[in-house]
Amino acid sequence: MKVKASYLPYLLILPAFAYLMFFVGYPLIQALYLAFTENGAFSLATVNRTISDPRFWDALKYTIGLAAVIVPTQVGLALVLALVMNRAFKGKDLALYALIIPLTISDVAAGLIWYAMLSPSGFLNKLFLNIGLIDNPVYFFGYQFRHMEFLAIVLAELWRATAIVFVIILAGLQMISPEYLEAAEVFGADYWTKLRKIVIPLLKPSIQSALIIRTLFAMQVFGIVWILAGRDIPILAGEGFYQLTEIKDYGVASIYALTIAALSIVLGAMYIKFMKAEYLEVKE
Repeated sequence: MKVKASYLPYLLILPAFAYLMFFVGYPLIQALYLAFTENGAFSLATVNRTISDPRFWDALKYTIGLAAVIVPTQVGLALVLALVMNRAFKGKDLALYALIIPLTISDVAAGLIWYAMLSPSGFLNKLFLNIGLIDNPVYFFGYQFRHMEFLAIVLAELWRATAIVFVIILAGLQMISPEYLEAAEVFGADYWTKLRKIVIPLLKPSIQSALIIRTLFAMQVFGIVWILAGRDIPILAGEGFYQLTEIKDYGVASIYALTIAALSIVLGAMYIKFMKAEYLEVKE
């Protein structure tokens, strides 16, 4: 059967459009319905019930706080690692595999690993006690040690998810033509000048992609926080899960989900708006 050429683009995007409508569009409409209706009529009662609960604001604060600490740290670490791994040295392949291994581990498994390491009788406390660095175990878990729980979550997330940022930035680095750097050397540019004037500007699209992906994941963080801190440190995804499974309040759970979606869309749009590489901008 011959397809008219003008219809071909629409036919090609049809499967993706159908996928998005079924797996994103329908749940989104259902969440909006649950959040903004009561007994079949429009109502803000569920919204008022949610925002009058202090745990909603605590969850919002901790979700944004974790993302604000974890995402920039991961980008900085990944950039340094990518610059190192972009050089040729003995054992580079082995080091690359070692860096990427945490990427293959689920967040729940990563949470269990770090819980075992940081518990009072865990590996880290035993090591520090044996070498005489501490006299008593350091407590990372428990409501009275919430600041340490926060630290444990940050460490676990840095260990588990820096690899995905690293892979994106390393791929971007390897796409930069050596001719640019060689030309800069001819004009006497040192390492830091080349990094500041050539490498970082050309890496902007990769850093932008890494920031968008990592921030979206940070807004949805759940498994590691749930394993290491439970509800001691409330987060949006965790509180939404609790409302859905324990309280059975589907409307409030929907508002938590919609808040995560709204944050993700706003932050993604900001990255696209403010981090676009200058050389990709259309000059009018």
